[in-house]
Amino acid sequence: MARPHAGQNGSNALTVTAKHSGPATTTRRSTSRKLAITVLSGGPSNERAISLASGAAVADALKSLGHDVFLEDVAPDNLGALARAVDCVFIALHGTFGEDGEVQSILEQRGLLYCGSGPESCAVAMDKAAAKTRFIESNLPTPRFTIATPVTLETAIADWRSPVVVKPVKEGSSLSCTIVRDDARIRPAVEHLLERYPSCLIEEFIPGREITVGILGDTGLPPIEIRTPREFYDYAAKYEDNQTEYRLDIDLPPAFLEDLVAMSVRAHQALGCRDFSRVDWRVNDETLEPYLLEVNVIPGLTAHSLLPKAAAKAGLSMPMLGQRIVDLALGRARSK
Repeated sequence: MARPHAGQNGSNALTVTAKHSGPATTTRRSTSRKLAITVLSGGPSNERAISLASGAAVADALKSLGHDVFLEDVAPDNLGALARAVDCVFIALHGTFGEDGEVQSILEQRGLLYCGSGPESCAVAMDKAAAKTRFIESNLPTPRFTIATPVTLETAIADWRSPVVVKPVKEGSSLSCTIVRDDARIRPAVEHLLERYPSCLIEEFIPGREITVGILGDTGLPPIEIRTPREFYDYAAKYEDNQTEYRLDIDLPPAFLEDLVAMSVRAHQALGCRDFSRVDWRVNDETLEPYLLEVNVIPGLTAHSLLPKAAAKAGLSMPMLGQRIVDLALGRARSK
C-alpha cells in the first residue's frame, strides 16, 4: 500500500518538532487576562475514571496560570454546571457523551464556547466505520474492515481468516477490543460483542509497532512509539501496566516519521477536527507500511498521557498545552 507524500496538505506538520527539543522554561499564559473556565470531567462512559483524572490535571494546569477554574462532573441528567457564565468550557470527557458529539451539541445550543472538535466531527471520529470511510476518501491507508450486525453476521465473517481485530464500532479506542488468532474463534468473538453492541467492526490485524501522533491546532507533535508486553495497547496497558514504555526517540527513518506526522495532520483534517486530537497508527515491521487506526478527539490529558508527553517534547508544559487549547477556542470566537 503506497504512502501519500508528506507534502500533501499539512506541510507545516513538523514546525513544532523542529523548533523545540527541550522542556519548557515558562508557564506564562498567552492570553493577557484572567479567564473563567469550566472543565467538564467524569461523565457516564466506561472511561469515567480516566476522565476524572484528565479533568483534574487540566484544572490544575489552568489554575496554575491564574485562571478561575471550575471542575465539574457532568452527565446527560446533570447539566447544572453549564448554567455558569464562563469564558470557555474545556471538555475532558472521554468516551460516550463526551467524544461522540452529544455534549458539544448541548454546549452549542446554549451558546457556550468550548475547546475541541464540533459535534459532527466528534460523531464521525467516534464511529470507527464512518471515520475509516473518510480516511479512504482522503487516500489515507487504513486496515481492511467489515461491519457486522446481527442481520449481516454470516456474510460479514465469511471471508475472514485470523488474525483479526474485533471491536465495537462506537466505543473508546481500546474498550472491548480483541485480537482473534484462531479462525474458529472469530464467530464467537463477534457474537459476544453483538450481545452488548448493535454492531461491531472486524478489522485486518497489522503486526508491528504502535505509534501515536498528537495534533495541536493543525500542527503535528513529535510521534511516540508505544511498547507493551501485552498483545496490544489495550485499556490495561494504558492505565494499569507499569511495563508499558513510551519512546520519543523512535528508531525509524526520519523521512518516514515526517510522512507519518504529515498524514496524521491530514487525518485530523479529514474528520474536520479542531484544536487538538491524537492519531493512532500501526506500522508493519516488515514492509514499513503505516495503517491508520483512528483519531481520538479528546485523548487522555493527565501528565502521564500521550498528548501531554508529546507536547512536553515540543517544549510545551502541561499549563502551556492547556492554555494553547483554550487560546484556539478563543481565537474562533474572535473571528466570528
